[in-house]
Amino acid sequence: MEPVGPDEELVAGRRPVEEAFAARRPAMRLLVTPQRRAALERIVLHATNLRIPIVEVEGGTLTALATFDGHQGVALVVAARRYATVDEVLARAIERDEPPFVLALDSLEDPQNVGTLLRSAEAAGVHGVLFPTRRQAPLTPAAVKASSGAVEHLLLVPVDDLAGALTDLHVRGLRIVGAEAHASLTARQADLRGPLALVVGSEGQGLGPAVRRRCDLVVRIPMRGAIGSLNAAVAGSILLFEALAQRDPEATAGATSGTSPAADGPSELGQAAKQAAAGSPKQAVAARKRPAGADADRQAEPAAAPDSAPSPASVPPSGPAVAPARPAASPVPAPSVKPASSAKRSAKPAASPVPTRSAKPARSAETAPSAKAAPSADPTAADPVDGGDDLLPGGPPSAGPETS
Repeated sequence: MEPVGPDEELVAGRRPVEEAFAARRPAMRLLVTPQRRAALERIVLHATNLRIPIVEVEGGTLTALATFDGHQGVALVVAARRYATVDEVLARAIERDEPPFVLALDSLEDPQNVGTLLRSAEAAGVHGVLFPTRRQAPLTPAAVKASSGAVEHLLLVPVDDLAGALTDLHVRGLRIVGAEAHASLTARQADLRGPLALVVGSEGQGLGPAVRRRCDLVVRIPMRGAIGSLNAAVAGSILLFEALAQRDPEATAGATSGTSPAADGPSELGQAAKQAAAGSPKQAVAARKRPAGADADRQAEPAAAPDSAPSPASVPPSGPAVAPARPAASPVPAPSVKPASSAKRSAKPAASPVPTRSAKPARSAETAPSAKAAPSADPTAADPVDGGDDLLPGGPPSAGPETS
């Protein structure tokens, strides 16, 4: 088994290998253990399709090459990683049309913490990560594995002088915010919007003196328990996502553009309460207790009335609606002799000289002009209308023969 060359890098672990393939890093060979080959069939098949040589190695050999035992039986030998510059980081922010968001690591010692912070940085949308080339945990296969392959999608910027690089970022318009346990402001109280460089110190010493002097602001995470500090990776991840919450345009769109329901106007319940307030206090209380859609339902009821069947009392009997039940019925009830048998009609014979079919127009203002003169002859001529209920269909069956 040939060792990894100086121009090569070993990426170990199932997820890091998949992310390396996704990032299209040039690959030289795939290393797998025979015991795990069946479980890694998809990765092996993908490497075969890309014409990447497959080399079987023992688990102990792969552990020695990866320098840790969490490789999951697979590793990929790729070309050496290409690091970025500060200009490329700022250019990525311009491409995304976002204010620059940079993470700076100040002399972290644990590769696991480095990998965890890189994973959180990629998830939070950081444009690039700065770290010193000296007194810093190297980007080993264990750190890449801890990042779950997030390093394949990040711009990593190694610098010889971290304090000088932070000064350069400050000149370019970025605010330098450091994490410190005894800061006066919490991360929630500080303004983390706009161009920002967040600095996380080492596990034991925190921020170095030179880096601390370059900070425009230091913040802390409030603690309520007996433990007085957090792991560097955990604390840095909390600060990253606090900054993301403040910088996310979707989270602040409602407050800045007025898209909340209260800004658009009063709700249905509020409108109902205002309308009821114009009446009595009891109506206002009822409007506040009424559901928001109750008024809309009540307003929609008249619109549904035409679809419902008309009641016989509201529609005059005409046409085929009443013809099957009573063939003798007409738009205007024909029997005129029925009022003559009543006491009211017998007391006013002058209103109807001849109680025949010709008396029917006298009761309808639309059918004959002579009906208009009948009220002027006798002011009480309108009384036969009072007996109109007797003329509706359903009166005595004797009315039909009398009109013939």
